[in-house]
Amino acid sequence: MEMTGLQIFKYLPGAKKTEKANCKECGCPTCMAFALKLAKQNIELEKCPYVDEKLKEQYLHSIKHPQKTIEIKNLKIGGEQVLYRHEKTFINRPPLAVIVDYKDSNSKNILNRINEFEIKGVNELFHVDLIILKNYNGEDISDLKVPTITYEEFETYKLIKIKDTDFQKTKEQLISTRQKAIKDKDEKFSDPVCVIMNENEDLYTTCAKASYYICKYANMLVFNKFDEAMFSTLLTLRQNIYTDPQKPLQVESNLYEFNNPDKDSIVFLTTNFALTFFAVANELESLSVPSYLIVIPADGMSVLTAWSAEKFTAQIVANTIKKLDIKNKINTRTIIIPGLLAHMIEELNEENPDFKFIVGTHEASAIKDFVKNLSL
Repeated sequence: MEMTGLQIFKYLPGAKKTEKANCKECGCPTCMAFALKLAKQNIELEKCPYVDEKLKEQYLHSIKHPQKTIEIKNLKIGGEQVLYRHEKTFINRPPLAVIVDYKDSNSKNILNRINEFEIKGVNELFHVDLIILKNYNGEDISDLKVPTITYEEFETYKLIKIKDTDFQKTKEQLISTRQKAIKDKDEKFSDPVCVIMNENEDLYTTCAKASYYICKYANMLVFNKFDEAMFSTLLTLRQNIYTDPQKPLQVESNLYEFNNPDKDSIVFLTTNFALTFFAVANELESLSVPSYLIVIPADGMSVLTAWSAEKFTAQIVANTIKKLDIKNKINTRTIIIPGLLAHMIEELNEENPDFKFIVGTHEASAIKDFVKNLSL
């Protein structure tokens, strides 16, 4: 772990109260100011001529980067600094790569499927990250959207490669390697770790094991087979794991359309908390009628949390409706709010005189039945 300012300060003349305390020779007004700057690596250790060897040894060890970062086709791999993401957050998402063997008679079909594969995550589109071409015959592949390298190139990258023949062994190796890299800063274990998945296992087993390895602690995963459902699952999981746990996962505040609505379609409203948004969006997509969904910027908070934190107010709703130009984009003047916010109806209607707000459902799963009985 990196040293804090207080940990550094205790080794300096200011803490020891020697005659050189707060001498300003480093350019800082006090030893504490120097320690705080040094902790943030905003000043060089050598600026203080009175640093003892014990501090020098501990400090230089603490700032050593625990895991190296390499790049493959602009994909950053490794560079992690913690064992648990709540300590600081994980940094570089492990790329998911697929080996395509040109000796396989079905290789062109597999390449086309990988190239066409795309799923929508929170605020981004996901694809397979990398194709590794085995026994490549040199044919033109310039139409592929997914980055490619040959198997021979892949072999040259400095990765700790684990062939996943036994889950328990792979698990133990991943954990011990990360611990030695992070805790001990042992350079023998500082290269990123790549797990090459077992091609002889069924998709369910492969998906379950890969899910674990994404969480703990693979920096890259290589598959010998491609399945759209499995990759959709893994990419969604990866996005959730590789987000800052101190920042709620949120979608963009916007007017979203479902089933090709026209200007007279029904309109719902909710917050930008990702789980809330997708719960509502999935229900709206399954409706037999077109609809709109207004998403309010609420710092990624759920409906009641946003209201209690004053991130979902009548004024914020009015500002969002104005910013998104709802009045001119659609003719519908009735907006359906979450049932949990029924107590806000009067202030919403007062703050937004051009619209009428009505109470919807408490749960997204009830939207379908609600719409069946809706008369506007």
